[in-house]
Amino acid sequence: MDPLVRFLPADQTVQVPAGTTLLEAARRAGLPLASSCSGEGACGRCGMRIVNREMNLAPETDSERRVKARNRVEDELRLACRTGISANITVTTSYW
Repeated sequence: MDPLVRFLPADQTVQVPAGTTLLEAARRAGLPLASSCSGEGACGRCGMRIVNREMNLAPETDSERRVKARNRVEDELRLACRTGISANITVTTSYW
């Protein structure tokens, strides 16, 4: 079954195929998400806080950690353009 992604505080949910990134899911839900690099994993603007998940996410890659450090993204945030979804998840950003 395809995972559900719930976006807070917008309280919108979208079902996406497994492997879809959080950035793609937000776009499918019609929610704005900062991404000046067009999802190339360079700008660090698409940081999202993971609120709840049914299964563990894949760990951050070295590349994601470097981008976050270079762009001063909080450690607990994940880059939406680099975080694939494999199970139901709830996420938030500070501007919805």
